[in-house]
Amino acid sequence: MGVALRRLRGRGGGASGRRRRGPAHAGGGTWTATRPRPGPRPPPGPTGMARHVFLTGPPGVGKTTLIQKASEVLKSSGVPIDGFYTEEVRQAGRRIGFDVVTLSGTRGVLSRIGSEPPPGKRECRVGQYVVDLTSFEQLALPVLRNAGSGSGPGQRVCVIDEIGKMELFSQPFIQAVRQTLSTPGTVVLGTIPMPKGKPLALVEEIRNRNDVQVFSVTKENRNRLLPDIVTCVQSGRQ
Repeated sequence: MGVALRRLRGRGGGASGRRRRGPAHAGGGTWTATRPRPGPRPPPGPTGMARHVFLTGPPGVGKTTLIQKASEVLKSSGVPIDGFYTEEVRQAGRRIGFDVVTLSGTRGVLSRIGSEPPPGKRECRVGQYVVDLTSFEQLALPVLRNAGSGSGPGQRVCVIDEIGKMELFSQPFIQAVRQTLSTPGTVVLGTIPMPKGKPLALVEEIRNRNDVQVFSVTKENRNRLLPDIVTCVQSGRQ
């Protein structure tokens, strides 16, 4: 772990790659290396240190990119890690929806523009995107349940990107997230949206947990956050 972090720090913790945009993921900008101002830290957990790590920030700021890079560093350091992230889907240069992609490479539909829900299923829509709950649950729930079954030494890390409006149409997903957060053998590395409009109950619940560290990602600090995120996850596994 020390070697991996020294290499990251030697590169300035830079992060680049895919941008994710949509109804809860719009925006972007030029990546900078400006030193961030330290922000407020949440209350410590029962052992004096937060266990779970979540990223929040404006849509399109680079939260998924940071999650992917942190996952790579942790995996290369021998940390057991599983989970999923969301990725935009484009056709002829036009964004048509989002997929869920597991860390092992399995892909499934999360939402599509103008699509209709399966027969007999209620419509779950965020803006122009219709959420395919069946596809999402078939992919995400087994990953969370597997992560939530861990215990004992060598705690595993579960990536959940993200816990947002689309995903929260699923009650089984909400239950699985709560179970994963409560499992002693699991550390969650996830993303949550910034507060906007009507509060999302599970998101606010996560923000207020005393065992959660929330990093606010901005265009100014995202190039430097990676080592801190990795260190925080490793500390949560102690």
